[in-house]
Amino acid sequence: MIATLSGLQAQNFELSGIVKDPSGEPLAFAIVGLDSTSYQTSSDLDGKYTLTAPKGKYILRISSMGYGDYVQEVNLNKDMRLDIGMKEQAIMMEAFEIEAVAEDKNVESTEMSVEELDIETIKKIPAVMGEVDIVKTLTLLPGIQSAGEGVGGFFVRGGNYDQNLILFDEAPIYNGSHFFGFFSVFNPEAVQGMKIYKGGIPAAYGGRLSSLLDVSMREGSYDKLHGSGGIGLISSRLTLEGPIVKDKLSFLVSGRRTYADVFLKLSPNEDLRENVSYFYDLNGKLNWKIGKKDMLSYSGYYGRDVFKVANVFQMNWGNATSTLDWKHDFSEKLYSDVYFIFNQYDYGLGVPEGLQAFEWSSSIRDFTLKTDWTLLANDIHTFKFGISGTHHTFKNGEFIPKGSQTIFNPIRMEKDYAYEYGIYAQDEFKVTDNLLVNYGLRYSLFNLVGPGTIYEYGGEDGTELISSRKASNGESIKTYSGLEPRLSARYKLNAKSSVKLSYNRMNQYIHLLSNSSVSSPFDRWISSSENIKPQISDQIAGGYFRNFKDNTYEASVELFYKHMQNQIDYKDNADLFLNEQYALEMLVGKGWSYGSEFMVRKNKGKLTGWLSYTLSKTQRQVEGINNGEPYSPTYDRRHDISIVGMYEINERWDIGLTWVYTSGKWATFPVGEYYVEDIPVQRVTERNGFKLRDYHRLDLSANYYFKQKEGKKVESSLNFSIYNVYWRKNPFSIDFRTDENTGQTDAYMIYLFGIVPSITWNFQF
Repeated sequence: MIATLSGLQAQNFELSGIVKDPSGEPLAFAIVGLDSTSYQTSSDLDGKYTLTAPKGKYILRISSMGYGDYVQEVNLNKDMRLDIGMKEQAIMMEAFEIEAVAEDKNVESTEMSVEELDIETIKKIPAVMGEVDIVKTLTLLPGIQSAGEGVGGFFVRGGNYDQNLILFDEAPIYNGSHFFGFFSVFNPEAVQGMKIYKGGIPAAYGGRLSSLLDVSMREGSYDKLHGSGGIGLISSRLTLEGPIVKDKLSFLVSGRRTYADVFLKLSPNEDLRENVSYFYDLNGKLNWKIGKKDMLSYSGYYGRDVFKVANVFQMNWGNATSTLDWKHDFSEKLYSDVYFIFNQYDYGLGVPEGLQAFEWSSSIRDFTLKTDWTLLANDIHTFKFGISGTHHTFKNGEFIPKGSQTIFNPIRMEKDYAYEYGIYAQDEFKVTDNLLVNYGLRYSLFNLVGPGTIYEYGGEDGTELISSRKASNGESIKTYSGLEPRLSARYKLNAKSSVKLSYNRMNQYIHLLSNSSVSSPFDRWISSSENIKPQISDQIAGGYFRNFKDNTYEASVELFYKHMQNQIDYKDNADLFLNEQYALEMLVGKGWSYGSEFMVRKNKGKLTGWLSYTLSKTQRQVEGINNGEPYSPTYDRRHDISIVGMYEINERWDIGLTWVYTSGKWATFPVGEYYVEDIPVQRVTERNGFKLRDYHRLDLSANYYFKQKEGKKVESSLNFSIYNVYWRKNPFSIDFRTDENTGQTDAYMIYLFGIVPSITWNFQF
């Protein structure tokens, strides 16, 4: 009887629903809490939230940046579903006096090593040439480093740029950059939210060692037609969204394009007029609310970069994705997502005319089927589980001569085919009110299949070709698999602070083939094979999280250690182009990275922003490089500092500032040269034995919001930005030139940007 009464007294119920913005779109990352309690959560990328609390009357409060708080009394005496529509102004309730004491998610959740930024904040941060960039903004956060100006990709906690899984509506993006890294593929007008995991990666995801960047596309308004866009000095964009069937079927289309090629045609220089340089991308999404329990959505992305130097050289590259998502709620406790996904990255280069005219192309293409399930078992356990399968096609390269007088012969490298599978389960377990644990396990399997050629190497140094044979269509060539445990835990010290711990193991079965120290659009993705093992990483991290002054300020410090197996590097002067036996040019070893990350952020008031500092060290050790001694990869940056500030002067003006500082990147330079048959050959000793000078830069921006005319529905603003205010000549690369008179070789620093001002007109209706 005592046990029964105790169970009744502790009876809990669930409050769940979807948070929506004024246009009816799901609102991600909204804080949902019960006032004067510690019960709190946040909406996910689909706007969904779930709270579990004991029976009783509460004040429900939902808040999100840019919206007024939603406040409502709820009587929780049964499981309830409550969908919330946020408004521009706060909802006032005269019957209650409410003191907002809800805890912040960074203290409450088990998530650590995770960063979230909303699009409105990103739009206020100064950007190069006035073009808002999600990926560049990420590099202002601790533990995430930029690859550099004019270079695509980013580095996370000592991992290479190919070790980041980038998803756009669940579809992988293999190259996240436009215009050689100056811009990312994500048009901010089409993005709903983004979240990056540097550690503690959920068991639902695998395939990369270092991070997960999860970006979702906006759904489109179910209420009425809306539009937004911008016209800048280098690019323009336009987005339209609205209902096809009100409250049932919505659409969103968004596009942008640069137009440097238009200005080039106005040049008095005839050679410049023949040059071409631009990129464009298109986003589209359809959402159909079939009923109360089902939603079907389709999203697509297509982007392209085109670059041409007269009739001398041309190249192009781009991504294409399609995602079909069926969401079904079996009940308020069980729901699922089923995804059909296509994605492709391809590139081409060549010479359009003459005896040396040719076209070269390469690509990677995936088809994926996956399903994810969530079971809200009770107030103690939340289960997630799922399964996925992907078919990879690697087009390793095709070289096609052009014209009847060509001096070349065609070359078609074999394609590779592989299957990659994953199955996972995880549980968020509320052990006590203070201790919350999220644990899971993922099993991944990778199978390389025919047709293809199997090479066997041997000899003293493993570079002697022993044999080769052809694998038949569908024949299993090589299979790898592994278990990937995941664990994260939070212990609340008090209402305002907590400590967290996380561990994850990751396997990576596909790799980027590149002997460059920076990301290039023409790096080639390759498969694990009988000669190339999967990369493996183990990372452990711990942190302390604290909020101050009613969550106005938040602070955190995290420590991490990552150990990586089967890390790929390359022999000096590696020959990778049109090389079927590229495995002979690759060397494999181990790597490790460790460091600390500090961050202080101000979330409320006229002045918002953050200060972040990362102190870290990354090392590689590969037999055959640097005499087998540890060395620093090019992205080993000891110090990384970012200061970001945004200030609302009044209803017409706000200003933004960023200042960044990083230690100089490591590089390999020749220490001398010698001659072989009168041909100079540079002598290189230590791998990455030299460090370029430190990088730092100040950017400023200002937004002016035009007064909206009475009766007019169009709002507009002007963005003014200055990139690299004090004209710092930050090194891009070092060029070595031999003086024709003295024969002496000197080093020259190459930099890309001086000061870059820009202006952009933005509008919405």
